[in-house]
Amino acid sequence: MVSLARTIRSIRRVGLKEWWHQMQYIGDAKSGRFVGKDQFGNRYFENLNAEEEIPGRHRWVDFAQHDFNATQVPPEWHSWLSHIRKDPPTEDPVVQNLTPPWKAPWVENLTGTRGAYKPYNTMKSKIDAWEPKIIPRGGP
Repeated sequence: MVSLARTIRSIRRVGLKEWWHQMQYIGDAKSGRFVGKDQFGNRYFENLNAEEEIPGRHRWVDFAQHDFNATQVPPEWHSWLSHIRKDPPTEDPVVQNLTPPWKAPWVENLTGTRGAYKPYNTMKSKIDAWEPKIIPRGGP
């Protein structure tokens, strides 16, 4: 539950428009330090004030798209949000010097959409449809 004092403090810090956006998308009024942005346009924040945030909920993402899901978070940012890495990718020297082995940009999981990967079958079917053989009858 968001207290009235916390709500007023949040509106003062981030402004009415950003506060309304946060209430619509994440259901909580948060303010913190902007940490970085990924290739999808998602913005990442962190609030280290222990009095304001519940432990474990002090890092969050503001998705760029209205219709969002968790697969739109790249792996390096996911590891930071999940507290696997201490430093965000923008400040972590290991992540900055890392080149992905596949040399391709990260794309979200498109399962269930038109862009989903659909393999095609090159094997002969194990089941053949029955085709009746017509034998002509002997006539007069």
